[in-house]
Amino acid sequence: MTESQAREEICRVGRSLFERGYVHATAGNISVRLDDGFLITPTDACLGFLDPARLARLDTQGNQTGGDRASKTIALHTRIYAAVRRFDADTGCVIHTHSTHCVALTLNATGDELLPPLTPYFVMKVGHVPLVPYHRPGAPEAAALVAQAIERHGAAGTPIRAVMLERLGPNVWHESPAAAMAVLEELEETAKLHLLTGPAKPEPLSNEQIDELRRTFGARW
Repeated sequence: MTESQAREEICRVGRSLFERGYVHATAGNISVRLDDGFLITPTDACLGFLDPARLARLDTQGNQTGGDRASKTIALHTRIYAAVRRFDADTGCVIHTHSTHCVALTLNATGDELLPPLTPYFVMKVGHVPLVPYHRPGAPEAAALVAQAIERHGAAGTPIRAVMLERLGPNVWHESPAAAMAVLEELEETAKLHLLTGPAKPEPLSNEQIDELRRTFGARW
């Protein structure tokens, strides 16, 4: 993907997420890793109305070289790229949203993961989603905890594609904006299913069922 194509794709994905209610107002951001740096949506930008020419351009060290002022979450995004590429070398996009159902689950969270393995596609397409305790937006402590979660799961042979920041929202990643958006969609829809079941929560998939998915599809659980 050329830089020009990456700019257009960021805007296309941002518009799609906004129009379908996965992001709202000026919440959320999207970044793409380039050969010589990064693109990221500007601070306080609405993802539904992005201008390709105004996306923030940064060098490999995270220093801004063009475009509108970069989102403050660029530090977290670059930390994610640095940690995850050891396990998923093709990772090229990170998306952060404040998706309603995901955030709702964190308001009464009791464990260290956002969701149990409820559906086969959640297990196959998303996998484990560590829950990172609340820190203010942009806090370096949160970035450190995210990197630790990536390292921990990768070393255990279950590389992750998402983390959940308590009271803020998910960060997801994949090789392209379209692929990362698909992870986000599956995550948010699974969170919605979990909430719709009410107090009587369904049983998660069994270890035998998860093993079958892993053998057949290379599931990430």
